[in-house]
Amino acid sequence: MAEQVGRELDGMVVRFSVRQRVEHVVAMVLFTALVVTGLPQKFFQAGWAEPVLHALGGIERVRLVHRWTGILFALQMVQHLIVILWLVLAKRAQPSLVPTRQDARDAIAMLRYCLGLSDAHPAFDRYDYRQKFEYWGMIFGSLVMVATGFVLYFPIAITRWLPGEVVPAAKVAHSSEALLATLVIVIWHMYSAHINPDVFPMDASIFTGKISRARLEHEHALEARRLFGAPGGEAVPPPPGTAPEAADTGRTPP
Repeated sequence: MAEQVGRELDGMVVRFSVRQRVEHVVAMVLFTALVVTGLPQKFFQAGWAEPVLHALGGIERVRLVHRWTGILFALQMVQHLIVILWLVLAKRAQPSLVPTRQDARDAIAMLRYCLGLSDAHPAFDRYDYRQKFEYWGMIFGSLVMVATGFVLYFPIAITRWLPGEVVPAAKVAHSSEALLATLVIVIWHMYSAHINPDVFPMDASIFTGKISRARLEHEHALEARRLFGAPGGEAVPPPPGTAPEAADTGRTPP
């Protein structure tokens, strides 16, 4: 039986489907491989780059692994977008990761709360504005990486149709976006998934697929109310302008 997102089991709520968890693991492995094989090429003049390249089997092998890993990463991105689009069109999911005006209001409310100007912590739905920002940063960053990587993979074919300057421009954009993505993962994502006091030492929900109901009510109060109802027992619909979950729910719509 398929897992049902939102179903409560022994105080734990199923937050991510098997598909989502597998996609995350695959993306994590491929991204790590791209960073390990890509950064030594970008910083080849640094003292640490040569030992790393030697340990990985030499520059030719590193380039080969980097290119094939990039192809797999591009294929996974295409698969992810196709699946999400199909789920939405089939009405099995709704685009909850699409930013709304409520996210801007939540960001301002959170800033006021952190500065001590308000005692009310904003109530978030399935994904808050920070998670949406990170998700769309990953999507657009991946598009840049794939497009520029394609140019660098087929420079001769590309320059038959485009000016020759596109190749060095693609090289700069490719390596700079890779460095930016690495810094975002190391600084932003590592904090939210590991160092954040609410989840320290690790938020394992993306691996187990489950989150405690108490944590769900604390971090995603609007989703918890929609799933389990308000304290009075009445279910609460999503607030105006908020899009529900864009995930595989495991349920068949009525």
